[in-house]
Amino acid sequence: MGQVRVIEVKENIFAQNEVIAGEIREKMQKQGTFFLNVMSGPGSGKTTLLTATINALKDKYHIGVMDMDIDSSVDAQTVADATGVAALQLHNGGLCHTDADMVRRALEEYDTAGMDLLILENIGNLVCPAEFDTGAHKNAAILSVPEGDDKPLKYPLMFEIADVLLINKIDVLPVFDFDLERLRKNVRARNPRVEILPISAKTGEGMSAWLDWLCRAIAAEKRKKK
Repeated sequence: MGQVRVIEVKENIFAQNEVIAGEIREKMQKQGTFFLNVMSGPGSGKTTLLTATINALKDKYHIGVMDMDIDSSVDAQTVADATGVAALQLHNGGLCHTDADMVRRALEEYDTAGMDLLILENIGNLVCPAEFDTGAHKNAAILSVPEGDDKPLKYPLMFEIADVLLINKIDVLPVFDFDLERLRKNVRARNPRVEILPISAKTGEGMSAWLDWLCRAIAAEKRKKK
């Protein structure tokens, strides 16, 4: 009978990713840039939310955006056209995640010096992006009402690593069978520290609480630089 060698590579891959992610965080901290990783499934309203966020804060902060997709430059172009900020489109070659090495290589081409806020719009997927540390200071997850309140049970890791969870499209709550309290209970059972903010990027409802959270996070990172 032939011999089969089994090599465990997953641990080594993640270990190397952690090293690069730490280097990215250190670089961002030294230059006083708060790095936010934004994750969600497709159709959550991520680009609309980021556009509204940037337009609300761009007179106060110097902001940059990196958009990760499998193909096309639709999201980066949408953000750039709607906000006027510098946006960089990243293509990950068909993979379902963004890892720290992808971010590191992108930062070699993207001058973030002097930026107060750098946003990574991660690829639309509730599974793979949650597995990789991108080097961001904080993780924001978005779940839209039409996606259903059961997603924390189906895709737990995304909600376990989130520092803030934005429940988007609350303007359509009356149309969908979405129990906000049940969702809060399921999320906090796995991640008691996460801040859960119901919002509507379309109507602006709840946006002030989200902007306050983000401004506090940016200020906290600025204090670390000092």
